[in-house]
Amino acid sequence: MGTELAVGLPTLEPTGHLLLALPVMMICCLLAGRVSVRLGQPPVIGEILTGIALGPSLLGAVWPEGQHWLLPADMLPVINALAQLGLVMFMFLVGYELHLGHVRDRGRTAILVSNVSIAVPLLGGVALAFAMYHRFAAKDVGFPAFALFIAVSVSITAFPVLARILTDRGIDRTPVGALALTCAAVDDITAWCLLALVTALAKGGSPLSVLLTAALTLAFICAVWFGLRPLLARAVHRLPSSRGTLPLLLSGLLLAAFTTDWIGIHPIFGAFLFGSVLPRDSAVVAGAVDKMRSLTLVMLLPLFFVQSGLNTEFRLIGADPVLWGWCALITAVAVLTKWAGSAGAAKLTGFGWQDSVSLGALMNCRGLTELVVLGVGLQLGVITPTVFTMLVVMTLVTTMLTAPALTLIDRVSARRTHAAPRTEMVMK
Repeated sequence: MGTELAVGLPTLEPTGHLLLALPVMMICCLLAGRVSVRLGQPPVIGEILTGIALGPSLLGAVWPEGQHWLLPADMLPVINALAQLGLVMFMFLVGYELHLGHVRDRGRTAILVSNVSIAVPLLGGVALAFAMYHRFAAKDVGFPAFALFIAVSVSITAFPVLARILTDRGIDRTPVGALALTCAAVDDITAWCLLALVTALAKGGSPLSVLLTAALTLAFICAVWFGLRPLLARAVHRLPSSRGTLPLLLSGLLLAAFTTDWIGIHPIFGAFLFGSVLPRDSAVVAGAVDKMRSLTLVMLLPLFFVQSGLNTEFRLIGADPVLWGWCALITAVAVLTKWAGSAGAAKLTGFGWQDSVSLGALMNCRGLTELVVLGVGLQLGVITPTVFTMLVVMTLVTTMLTAPALTLIDRVSARRTHAAPRTEMVMK
């Protein structure tokens, strides 16, 4: 048994700390996710809040000795490595579940709505970056990288969380639900491409090296899409059982992640791309992916939430009304530009006001995808911990707003429907 500390906590070896911290994080995320569902929110809200609660913002403020004992400094590199592995595997799952056929099936309407729904927030984000740059940008970060990152941050739609909300509400097969999924898919693809450009700008240095990174990235995308994808489609019937296929898929996604990291962009892009080219009609592949999903969502992804929570320090904002005012401004720009762009474009393509406004509410859902983007920005040094915390606040607010906004829109529509016959009788 370990010796006792002054605060009554046993001294543990690093392995012991990890073996204790892992179940604590998994159980807390599970319970918090279930509470969120009972409150009408997606599970990711509780999981994000769990990460924040275990970090310096809550546990570290209330009981700093306990927080440092549970997550000591010498264990943080291990947690970070496992969290990055979880992030890579999660992005592989996102790529696998992103059916590009939906984009082709929806045609011109989806393309118009999705492009406008991301173009308007991008412009709003660039305008916001002009106001924030001199006050909040890190010392060595140029304006192009900072502005593009802020623009991407306010443009994100969380495809996985959105799909869960649509399914839970039973509207995933309605016209507005199908359009929302399609637009979110296009938005995600656009956002990852822009984030890759941010990564190149942050890492590349000279314009020539940035162009080289972009050229290598394009070459890798073409090799995977036009070379590996048809090869996998032909070879899928020769794959062994799902158990035997699992090492092949893990090796493929890790090698793809390594390649994009070597090129100079984040490893998540390689994993995402590899997942997007896997055949969807193979039971063997689906079985192997299900095994990876269980490990990723149950154990590795909670580590990512905790890692994000450790980087979220609300004391950096504190009680400063100016900084909270900036939080409100960032949130307002994110909500209004995304809502206006999505709803306005949908209305122009012939959707009614209820479906258009509902689409705007759905596209404002950011959730876990936003945390992924913010984590990349913080890791690259494009944003400071203070900006990271403010953007986390925006992520929580916009994600929590989705379900109540849809309920309110439905209620207003129902009242208008019931009021319409009475109005006609009075006019007669």
